[in-house]
Amino acid sequence: MTRAGIVTVVGRPNAGKSTLLNRVVGQKLSITSDKPQSTRDRVVGIRSEGGVQMILLDTPGLLSPRYALQRAMRGTALEALRDADVIVYLADARDGIPAPLHEAAELPSPPAAPILLALNKIDALSRAERDRLAAERPDAHLLSALTGEGVAELLAAAAERLPESPFLYPDDDVSTQSLRFFASELVRETALEQLDDEVPYSVACEIEEFREDRTPIYIRAVIYVERDSQKRILIGAGGTKIKEIGRAARAKVETLVGAQVYLDLWVKVLPNWRRNAHSLQRFGYRLSEENRP
Repeated sequence: MTRAGIVTVVGRPNAGKSTLLNRVVGQKLSITSDKPQSTRDRVVGIRSEGGVQMILLDTPGLLSPRYALQRAMRGTALEALRDADVIVYLADARDGIPAPLHEAAELPSPPAAPILLALNKIDALSRAERDRLAAERPDAHLLSALTGEGVAELLAAAAERLPESPFLYPDDDVSTQSLRFFASELVRETALEQLDDEVPYSVACEIEEFREDRTPIYIRAVIYVERDSQKRILIGAGGTKIKEIGRAARAKVETLVGAQVYLDLWVKVLPNWRRNAHSLQRFGYRLSEENRP
């Protein structure tokens, strides 16, 4: 007997969802950042082990949207909830017991799939603090996605709740998404790491060309920002900042593809793209009916 299904990971921004996905899959798929809202689309990871295949969905953080990009992010998270066979509701243990999921997601009622409450970042808590959480919510899974503590127990609980099913994908697959998608995300992650203030939230990345038939692999990537002033910051004096971002991003992409890469990196301005439905569609974001142009 085998089990297979979708495990959707949801929670507030910076709960550690991307770190958990990377831990479970065993390699870096989802970008991580100490800046909130770094995950903008759902990221798919596949774990096949011991007769169980989990299709894990890392989702944008639950928030009350203020503009079109955030509405698209919220729509992506809610769609992943609807698709789920099991839901892992991840929260930062340092914040205590979170509100029920349907309240955090601003839904009229709880989702249909079984919900596992997981309190992350317990490596930052004292033993007394852990004990208090365990006493308050004995059903919660206390874990650290960073160190791996408690993750195996969470996976076992999720596996028990998955439907009996043959595997949905080959057992050596780790994602359904393309190298082009992950290369774009790694470039954006590098920009998030090296830029301050509001600039990272205005950054989008588009892969214009991905040539695997060349040695080194040729990737032409364009980083988009919303204003000329942001472009100047991103490029830096004499091009120093964009060169630094390019070097760091290239190293990450080479690890991803397992080969040498020539990263041809450009910066362009696309005014107010976060608030423009046409621009969001261009970058591949899913828009609800009311947000479509």
